[in-house]
Amino acid sequence: MASADSGGLAVVGLNKTFGSLTALSDVSFEVGAGEIFGFVGSNGAGKSTTMRIILGVLAANSGEALFDGRVIDADIRRRIGYMPEERGLYPKMKVGDQLVYLARLHGLSASDAADATAYWTQRLGVEARIRDNVGDLSLGNQQRVQLAAALVFAPDVLVLDEPFSGLDPVAVDVMSEVILEKSRDGVPVLFSSHQLELVQRLCDRVGIIAKGRMRALGAVDELRARGGVRLRIDAPNAPHGWADTLPGVVRADYGGETVLQVDGSHDDQRILTAALATGPVHAFASATPDLTEMFREVVTAQ
Repeated sequence: MASADSGGLAVVGLNKTFGSLTALSDVSFEVGAGEIFGFVGSNGAGKSTTMRIILGVLAANSGEALFDGRVIDADIRRRIGYMPEERGLYPKMKVGDQLVYLARLHGLSASDAADATAYWTQRLGVEARIRDNVGDLSLGNQQRVQLAAALVFAPDVLVLDEPFSGLDPVAVDVMSEVILEKSRDGVPVLFSSHQLELVQRLCDRVGIIAKGRMRALGAVDELRARGGVRLRIDAPNAPHGWADTLPGVVRADYGGETVLQVDGSHDDQRILTAALATGPVHAFASATPDLTEMFREVVTAQ
């Protein structure tokens, strides 16, 4: 991973309170150049607060946000493409006029702004609505225009708060490819999402935040591996509790199938033999937990 002083974004020791409420407590992470970082947590966990501090919308009580080794100031913020969770476009302004206006605010010439607007509306599938008011668009198309607004001036950093919210599967695919494209161009991408299957598929690294604290941080596969191995066993006649005392079984969940969390001392064959002793076994498979399972465990533990 590229470090924060080589085109990367860094958040260092952010603390933020609102009265007696602690919104952030010593939150730190880095997003290297060309890296996609998934920032996940329940509603109210601190994701949007962190992003707003990066953008200067909120001030931290302590800590700092850096880009390329420099504290983020007004000049650097003009190089950040930001997509807020609460959409911030002018509803009574035409799509094309709005994107050109925003591009000009970020320093593009009139002709470059027009060219960029044409490119991104076509790329995101809203070129036919370029003369419509934003407020007349569907929520999904407003989402596409909001992403175009974050991209139209060729930002050096992308900070996207719930970019996939409300999108249909085709639009999700388009937005995913755009994020991957910007990553390949060396742009650090920070995005939050409740759609953890997308986070798992797209991201190089993930941070899980709960109650204002970073509870897990690392590469997707690394975080999944922390959950240990899971054995999924379909033994329909097995009684509840049949695996509780087997060596190496850390936790057993009984439902339509038995799911065992096991440690390094477990013996697959011994567990299979015990399952067969209860009757037929229709399936026996091992897997690492997906990000959704990891998220649920991290948040529940808090």
